[in-house]
Amino acid sequence: MQHVSSFRSKLVRAALGALAGLLAAFTALAVAELVAGLVRPAAGPVTVVGGAVIDRTPAAVKDFAIRTFGENDKIVLQLGILAILALIAVGLGILALSHQRAGAAGVLLLGIVGAAAALSRPDSTGTGDALPSIAGAVAGAVALYVLATKAAPVPAPEGQAGTGGWSRRGFLTAAGVTAVAATSAGALGRYFTGRQGQGAVASRESLVLPKPTSPAPAVPAGVQLRVPGITAFTTPNSDFYRVDTALTVPKVDAGTWRLRIHGRGVTRPRTYTLDQLLARPLIERDITLTCVSNEVGGPYIGNARWLGVPLADLLEEAGVRPPSKGGRADQLVARSVDGMTLGSPVEDLMDGRDAILAVGMNGEPLPFDHGFPVRMLVPGLYGYVSACKWIEDIELTTFAAYDPYWVKRKWARRAPIKTQARIDTPKPFARPAAGTVTIAGVAWAQRRGITRVQIRVDDGPWQDADLAAQAGIDTWRQWSYRWNATPGGHNLTVRATDGTGQVQTEQRTRTIPDGASGWHSVFVTVP
Repeated sequence: MQHVSSFRSKLVRAALGALAGLLAAFTALAVAELVAGLVRPAAGPVTVVGGAVIDRTPAAVKDFAIRTFGENDKIVLQLGILAILALIAVGLGILALSHQRAGAAGVLLLGIVGAAAALSRPDSTGTGDALPSIAGAVAGAVALYVLATKAAPVPAPEGQAGTGGWSRRGFLTAAGVTAVAATSAGALGRYFTGRQGQGAVASRESLVLPKPTSPAPAVPAGVQLRVPGITAFTTPNSDFYRVDTALTVPKVDAGTWRLRIHGRGVTRPRTYTLDQLLARPLIERDITLTCVSNEVGGPYIGNARWLGVPLADLLEEAGVRPPSKGGRADQLVARSVDGMTLGSPVEDLMDGRDAILAVGMNGEPLPFDHGFPVRMLVPGLYGYVSACKWIEDIELTTFAAYDPYWVKRKWARRAPIKTQARIDTPKPFARPAAGTVTIAGVAWAQRRGITRVQIRVDDGPWQDADLAAQAGIDTWRQWSYRWNATPGGHNLTVRATDGTGQVQTEQRTRTIPDGASGWHSVFVTVP
């Protein structure tokens, strides 16, 4: 019985330590969120540590995360950080029962890690970014020390054997006060964070987009096939894919936003406000964007009607010339407010294509998720070398002089979009009825256009699909094929031919370093 009683006592103590550690961690995060709300929301410890993890994660692992979790990859990362923090907190709480100072010191060490991560971020604004992590760690260390002290054994009365018990009332009181205080601090932090974003939200809501000087050409009749399950020609803003490294979506006040153009070969540096950009001639174009992380048949592609300022005009006014005309810079580095850097070939930006600084998307100001107030996009280039969101700085330089974010992580410097076709319907492992089945999907080869799509059933001959109307060489194109389905399992494969006559390659490659290639196929069973 004495052995059982001792085991129960140890189990209770471990539970108390774990609870103390978790409450201390909760306190640390809540206080950090409060200070971040007052200083800078993006400097919160979970955000900065998550950003540091992303920056140090190998490209192959990031690619796996995007394939596996899709646009939920950031939520998974944050939950993972919180889970690891919880495990560490439990360990420190149990340690603090016997060594209060050591446990508190462990919490302070975590704060130092968070502060270092904050100061290492490319968007760090200075030493103030370390305050949330430091303040949270101090509050968490104090909370753990107090709770561990309350949970420690009470010495036995003089003259009595044993080690005594622990102060149940004292611990529960301290735990309750800690939980209430931490919850209040967290709520205040969320309030202040929300207030900091109110100006940005208000500036977007009040923004009225001007009419384009050069409207988009009318979309031809027949670009949208009437086939159930096929992707819409125009992707709604709410459905448009999002792939970036921002754990917290930047909310930039349009009234304070500025864009700077400077660097090599810039003879007339410029700084623009949003109002100055909106006062310029704007163009409107339908452009399909594609992410380099899009696997064969993947979802990271979308088509929208964009409104913006021609980028070549801004560069020419700054004195920039393309390399083919003697220009000194062959790379444009776009910087985001969150520190992201993307590098684009200057020659491509000034070759006559509709490279723009976009302010509108499908008839409304850019959503925050997609770069409000201004983002860059370049038809024909994968997003990681062209589609900088929340852009605030454009520097002209050379490929030899500077490696942007993704190039440092072994992705290619130049990344023209590859010719691809995708089957939207039927879905993989579908069970369509025997008889006529419509196979349909989309194909894309931005800057070249799609001139042919072919379908192969099993190992049979390639058959030409019917093409929808082509809206332009910078947009995807729908296609369909009526198949006489016979009972059994069948493999359906698609390939496309672009406007240069080049047939999509069968060679299967992964997304790294310059985009996936290969034919998309789906397996279906006809009962």
